[in-house]
Amino acid sequence: MPHLFPADPPDDSRDHGAERAVWTAVRDALPDDALLIANLRLQEGAEQREADLVVVWPPHGIAVIEVKGGAVRRVDGEWRQGPGEGRTVDPGYQADRAKHSLRRYLRTHAPSLGDVRFAHLVALPHTRVPADVRPPDLPRPMLIDAATLEAGDVGTQVRSSLGRHAVGHADLDDVGTGLVHATLADSFPGQSEQLALAEAHDLRLERMTREQERVLDLIDAFPSAQVVGGAGSGKTYLALAQARRLARRHRRVALLCYSRGLGRYMERTTATWPARERPAWVGLFHDLPVALGADPGRDDVAEDWEVRLPADLARLAGTAEPFDAIVVDEAQDFSEAWWPALTRCLRGAAEGGSAGGLFVFSDEAQRIFPREGRAPVELPPFRLSENLRSTRQIAQVFGSLTDTDVSPQGMSGPAVRLVEAGDAEALGSADPSVRAGSADAVVDAADSVVEALLEEGWDPGHVALLVTGRRHPAQVSDVGHGGFDAYWDTFFAEEDVFYGHVLGFKGLERRVVVLAVNGVREVERARHILYAGMSRARTLLVLVGPRAYLERVGGEGLANRLRKADRWSPA
Repeated sequence: MPHLFPADPPDDSRDHGAERAVWTAVRDALPDDALLIANLRLQEGAEQREADLVVVWPPHGIAVIEVKGGAVRRVDGEWRQGPGEGRTVDPGYQADRAKHSLRRYLRTHAPSLGDVRFAHLVALPHTRVPADVRPPDLPRPMLIDAATLEAGDVGTQVRSSLGRHAVGHADLDDVGTGLVHATLADSFPGQSEQLALAEAHDLRLERMTREQERVLDLIDAFPSAQVVGGAGSGKTYLALAQARRLARRHRRVALLCYSRGLGRYMERTTATWPARERPAWVGLFHDLPVALGADPGRDDVAEDWEVRLPADLARLAGTAEPFDAIVVDEAQDFSEAWWPALTRCLRGAAEGGSAGGLFVFSDEAQRIFPREGRAPVELPPFRLSENLRSTRQIAQVFGSLTDTDVSPQGMSGPAVRLVEAGDAEALGSADPSVRAGSADAVVDAADSVVEALLEEGWDPGHVALLVTGRRHPAQVSDVGHGGFDAYWDTFFAEEDVFYGHVLGFKGLERRVVVLAVNGVREVERARHILYAGMSRARTLLVLVGPRAYLERVGGEGLANRLRKADRWSPA
């Protein structure tokens, strides 16, 4: 579905639902990266112009649609609207005037949009215009009538107008689409500049992530492959797309990961696909042996997770139908002992070989669990070097925590914010009570940050508070009350602030991340944990904790980046 402003269709009884009907038809014709804006008002000098509908459709351009409801007919070279003789209207002139006003406005505020294609159309959703009516100022491709809506040809009409009857000649790329949104944001009710930036950045992210699918074309000829990339490079999207591709080719596919949140995301995403494109099995590595009959064991018994369940998988692999391919996301989380058990599930493994393929997606900088392991893929890895997820400011901060080159491709955004809280020495103390006191101070400060962000206008469903040490009380309560599936479903519902831990948030993201640095369980992995936590943010990152602790863990590179951070003290 395209991005809609507002989210609901126009509903004005005065036009008998005309705008609503056209809005719905246009919405259904547009791709996900397009914008559809209703009732856009622009002030030009002493006059105010209004565009009933504005279509921002990359790469075709920008179209303005004037909608006239009720009975509209052509009489003696004029358009008349209403019963009886009706009143004289000139919808073509109105649409053309609104188009040029919008074009001038955008060229003034975003000069790079000056050559983008602009077109105008007229929609008469309650009128069937005879084929022989061809007004000189309104060619038929620019005229949408009731027959056009019934035939589902609205998208064709808009594209045709932008091709044959447009002013300007340049394509509208993803950057231009984001600029249109950011420039017009003040005209959208209830949207601040920072919220507009978030929307624009998300539009750019969607397109760039889809373009990453070309990587799968490169690995298509190989029976197995490994894709390595930094945080936000699109690995999870590619893992899902690869599993879908293989299933579409009638191959029996397993799609796995280690983290519960990511596993739930995979389950929910694949459930929306057509049955013939879904993997045969989707979930956590440790749930696979349980599905084959193994005792699930206990979460708090490390031996169950690290040793017994992998051994059970190796033992039970031959009792079930083998997989033609296995796709693993966040593969750096897997132990060395897990891989032999997993590959025994591939077709041909029982005969001492393997006729199946193994496709793994990993990021060594996010090796945040105390285990080592390398996927048994002989070919050199395909590398993703671009960060798509985060704004440049966020990518530059967490990029300082890894030796891997990270090329930020996101839009420029607000500075990373830093809220000083807790004590660096206390967080590193050997005394648990001292550590706990400072950690609690960090979490309390992070809670205040969340309140301040909501007052700024951020949607609660776009904010996540992540901790690096002891879990947030809200997370403990939510998991205890409804279990893990219900807990993660609240995240995907995007209705409220999400409280989680960096260790469980792998492969996931939110527009705003408040990272509460309240200590770490494994000191030697502190740098990787900070990297993983910071990289979950798309538009705004707020770091809460002792600056001295952050600089001690992150070193000179992070210290230099934090000098550009916004020192924030929310009221």
